[in-house]
Amino acid sequence: MEKLAIHGGNPVREKKIFYGRQWIGDDDVALVTSALKGDLITCGPYVDELAKELCRVTGAKYAVPVANGTAALHCAAIAAGFSEGDEVITTPLTFAASANCVRYVGAMPVFADVDPETYNIDPDSIEKCITERTKGVIAVDYTGQAVDHDRIRAICEKHNLTFIIDGAHAIGTKYKGQPEGSLADMTCFSFHPVKTITSGEGGAITTNDPELYRKLILASQHGITHNPAEYVEEPEGPWVYEMQELGFNYRMTDFQSALLISQLKKLEEFSDRRQEIVDKYNRAFSVMPEIIVQKEIPESKTTRHLYILQLNFDKLSCTRREFFDAMAAENVQCQVHYMPVYWFPYYQKLGFKKGLCPNAEKIYKGIMSIPLYPMMTDEDVEDVIKAVRKIVAAYRK
Repeated sequence: MEKLAIHGGNPVREKKIFYGRQWIGDDDVALVTSALKGDLITCGPYVDELAKELCRVTGAKYAVPVANGTAALHCAAIAAGFSEGDEVITTPLTFAASANCVRYVGAMPVFADVDPETYNIDPDSIEKCITERTKGVIAVDYTGQAVDHDRIRAICEKHNLTFIIDGAHAIGTKYKGQPEGSLADMTCFSFHPVKTITSGEGGAITTNDPELYRKLILASQHGITHNPAEYVEEPEGPWVYEMQELGFNYRMTDFQSALLISQLKKLEEFSDRRQEIVDKYNRAFSVMPEIIVQKEIPESKTTRHLYILQLNFDKLSCTRREFFDAMAAENVQCQVHYMPVYWFPYYQKLGFKKGLCPNAEKIYKGIMSIPLYPMMTDEDVEDVIKAVRKIVAAYRK
C-alpha cells in the first residue's frame, strides 16, 4: 500500500490544485478594457446588453443584473412581498444567503429536508412545512442540478406561494430542455469567481412577470425610477426622478457586465468541460463502495458547479477531517459545501435546533467538494482520482 503524504509519503502531485477557479481569457480582458475606456463605467450600455444576453441564455423575458448573488436574493424577497410574520421555505444545505434574504425583509425561513440521494430540497418535506403563514419557497439547485420543478411548482400553485429558484450554482442547467432562469417566478444567479462564469462579483435575477420585473428594478436601484410614464406626480423638468420605494444600491458596473458578456459566450464550452470531468469522476467513484456518488434526476441536464464526494463511514476507518487533511497533503485542496444553515449561531439564537433536517445533517457530516473547473487538464483530473483512491485504500476497513 502506498504511503500517504500526510504520513510522510510522496504526494500525488507537486502543485496544489483547488476546488474552483475562474478562467479569464484575453477576449475577456479586451472587452473589459473597452468598457473601462468608454464614457460610462457604470449605468452604461454594457449593463443593458448583459440583461439582453441573460434573457437570451435563460429564455426569460426580463433580467436584472445586480452586484452579487446575495443582492439578487434580497431583491427577489422584496419583489415577492415577503415581510414580518411571513414564512418562506428553503433548504438547509446551501450557502447562508438563501435563508438570510428572508430575514433581511423580516420574514422567517423554514427549513425543509433534502432528498438523501440528490441532496436537493425534498418536495414532500416542503409540503409538511406549509402553514397559514407560508408565502413562498426558495429552492436551491444544489451543485447545479435542477430541483424537481414540476412538483414544487404544483405545490406553490396549490398554496398560492411565490416560487423562487436560488440558481447560484446553475447557470447553463436545463430542466426538461428548458433553461434555468425561465421556469420559476424568479431565478437568482451568482457570478462569483468559482462559479461557471464570472464577473468577479455579480449576480442577476430573471423573471417572466412584468410586475415582478418592475419591483426588482426599484429594489436594486434605490427605489428610484427615471421613467416619466411611471411618475406619481407631473415632473417639473427633465432633471426630475422619483423615489417610489425604499430600495438599495445593488447595481452592477459596466466593466463587470462586459466581463460577464464575454464569459457568457463560453458558457456552453465551460459546461461541456465540466460535464466531461464529472463523467470521469463518476466512472472512477461509482465502483468504490467507500464513496457515495450524488444521484442526478433524468430531467436535469446539469451544468455542474460542484462535485461532491460523500464518504461511506461503514466502509472507512477515518473521519471526514482525516480524509480532508489527507487530500490536502496530496496537494488536492477540497472544501465543504455546506454546513446546515440553522446550525449557525445566528439561527440557533432564533430557536432553531440541531436534528431538524436529518437527511441534510447526515449528508453534511460526510461530504466534501473536490476540484471541478474547466481549466483542469486531464492530468489534473487523474491526480484528483488518484488521490481519492490512495486515501480510500489507506483507510479501507
